[in-house]
Amino acid sequence: MRVFRGARGTVTYEGEFELDDTEPFQRTDAPETNNGPRREVIVFRLRPVNVDPPEPTSRLTDVLTAPIRLDVPIEQQETEKSYIEPSREPFEAERREQKLVLALEAHLAAQGHEVNRQRFLPPGEARPIITDLFDATTKTLVEAKGSAERNAVRMAIGQISDYRRFFGPGELEHVAALFPREPRPDLADLLSAQGIVMIFPIDKGFDDSTGGGLVNEY
Repeated sequence: MRVFRGARGTVTYEGEFELDDTEPFQRTDAPETNNGPRREVIVFRLRPVNVDPPEPTSRLTDVLTAPIRLDVPIEQQETEKSYIEPSREPFEAERREQKLVLALEAHLAAQGHEVNRQRFLPPGEARPIITDLFDATTKTLVEAKGSAERNAVRMAIGQISDYRRFFGPGELEHVAALFPREPRPDLADLLSAQGIVMIFPIDKGFDDSTGGGLVNEY
């Protein structure tokens, strides 16, 4: 097929391409034009026939060529949504989440913990999934939520269940959900039934449902 870049105005001819033999396409999710509702799309994988491939410009390039699991510094503020909708302004809930994550990171780092994010590229996916925080010292995976309401709790349970599959034996000892306040008893029971520790801020620092054992040094 002949490939052109551009839809109106100046259109550039890129050359002749063919579909990749081993994986001609991938299915993923993307918003409609102008940030409309999300839908499933097909991404075709093209290989050049008579031209040298241009340098990639997508931020997904580094992800797609990286190992399936990679440490990512928290300071990069890299999130899954930044790959799905890179031009989108973050919602207030996401800002609250990021503020919580940065505060917990500083709290743990002050105690000498090694803290980062974990980025995974599941087989067959065209974009990564990224944890909010991973405490390598205590081997604790943390998912942050900007609310302690039921929907946020249920979403945290689903995301933690997804992420934890990518850790090998001995690489993960605890899973935890970080909230702006301690969830009410019914939701605390729901998290406990899933083996998920609650972490929440207190007057000075953070506490957790183990009695502070994961976030405080005694």
